[in-house]
Amino acid sequence: MDALARSGLAEAVRSGACAIVGLTYRLAEGRVRAIATAGHDAVVRAAAAAYGEAAAAGIDALLDLDPLTLVPARVPSLPDWAAPALHPQVLLRDRRTALPDTAVTHLTTMLAISKPGEVYAGIDVVKDIVDPASLAEWGWSLFLAWQTAGLPAKEDWVLGAQGLIGSDETVRRLAPLIRTWASEDGGHSRAAKALGALAAIGTDIALMALNGFAQKGASKGLRARAGERIAEIAANRGLTSEELADRLVPDLGLAPDGTMTLDYGRRRFIVGFDEQLRPYVADEDGTRRKDLPKPGSTDDQTLAPAAYRRFAALKKDVRIIAGDQIRRLEQAMVMQRRWTAAEFREVFLAHPLLWHLVRRLVWGVYDADGALVNGLRVAEDRTFADVHDDAIELDPQASVGVAHPLDLGDGVPAWSSLLADYEIGQPFPQLDRPTYRLAPEEHDATRLTRFEGVTVPTGKVLGLTNRGWQRGEPQDAGAQGWMTRELPGDRALVVNLDPGLLAGAPTMYPAQKLEAIWINNRPEGNWWSEQHGMVRFGDLDPVTASEILRDLTDLAS
Repeated sequence: MDALARSGLAEAVRSGACAIVGLTYRLAEGRVRAIATAGHDAVVRAAAAAYGEAAAAGIDALLDLDPLTLVPARVPSLPDWAAPALHPQVLLRDRRTALPDTAVTHLTTMLAISKPGEVYAGIDVVKDIVDPASLAEWGWSLFLAWQTAGLPAKEDWVLGAQGLIGSDETVRRLAPLIRTWASEDGGHSRAAKALGALAAIGTDIALMALNGFAQKGASKGLRARAGERIAEIAANRGLTSEELADRLVPDLGLAPDGTMTLDYGRRRFIVGFDEQLRPYVADEDGTRRKDLPKPGSTDDQTLAPAAYRRFAALKKDVRIIAGDQIRRLEQAMVMQRRWTAAEFREVFLAHPLLWHLVRRLVWGVYDADGALVNGLRVAEDRTFADVHDDAIELDPQASVGVAHPLDLGDGVPAWSSLLADYEIGQPFPQLDRPTYRLAPEEHDATRLTRFEGVTVPTGKVLGLTNRGWQRGEPQDAGAQGWMTRELPGDRALVVNLDPGLLAGAPTMYPAQKLEAIWINNRPEGNWWSEQHGMVRFGDLDPVTASEILRDLTDLAS
């Protein structure tokens, strides 16, 4: 272990020793046990000895305890709606036998006494012997029963249980409810607990959903809570939140070339993806079909139904993933994010799903000052080529990003022609993206007056959220008096609205007047006040200026 790890371990052991000696800090006890069971038992005991005999004896007693005996003094009674007879069976691994009702009752109690950081050890024992899918379905049935009972707060352990025994299907079902709860009075606590469940499930699908809430949560509080979870997970992996998001995209079982073969026995179908990551099916000879046919009587009765279900699950997962990934790449272009060529290969070129988007975009190599050195595209064989289709070699440390049309300048028509020749459609407007420039008198201005005083439909204001804008924090009576758009450098473009949106009924007012448009030197907004106008519009780089003018032009049109 390195010095930093030893330091952290020593602190955890010291906390654990205090926990035993003082009979407090049960969470610290759990941390020490977790470190020991992760293969560091001898190191933990040695570190404890450095704090004296009492600490060493306390740690020895802690580690020698059977974790199955660690139960709270008061075990909660279970509600009637948790009775095993009301829910699906929990099948064993062989899927031919099931846990008896008494065991299911004990399992329910285990979940009820578990808390974040203090999960009862018996749950892992059960998970080792039961079928994960049936366990997740049983857990979701418990959740639905809790929901039907009115979501009683004293039994919200059901939410935490989803994190302990849930699956990707749990994530798909829970995520829409989190959005609903976050916009309801009194629902924020439930939403926050549910975010913890997503983090605990921990699969790529779960963390993608969690990251989505961090980026586009219905409220600042929800975004902050999800962001904290993502930041914690990223830090544990030695990554930034953005780097973690790069690595969360599941491959969905695709082959390295980005396809999936669906085997019906006597016939096979190949799955591909278009520029919007919509899956399509083709025969083995490449003839595209309208949809995957249902298994027939001459198909293999085991392979064909399994392949049909696999494609249905693929479509469901891609529907969740596609929009976020397309928006993420567009945002990377707008925010001028860069990767090293080595990261670009790892994150994008080697990914069988993202590959379908990457090859449809024009990328750029940038120098240390952020200026474009060369444009490139990714060829079918995953090599790089320039606008003349000549091969390009990249230094592993070269800076690569999605090229903005302003960067490409006069080269845009040539790139457009090249992609047209290859019949390559783009996932979002890149080469045909309208670009804008500030008027000469706007460079020194701190207000963008050309759009002020314009009245627009409220629906168009709300539509800005699809471009990464966020609604202001609710003020008196739930009024949201502004919209903000994140800018590079921890700034925000602020558009003050009149009469403003209502948090619980955003479309109550059919139209909004754009009162003041200015740049805050913090990534947030506030009511129109003397604090506006801290940043000159001329201080923005050309790409950022073009993007905000594009959004506002579309809004006001």
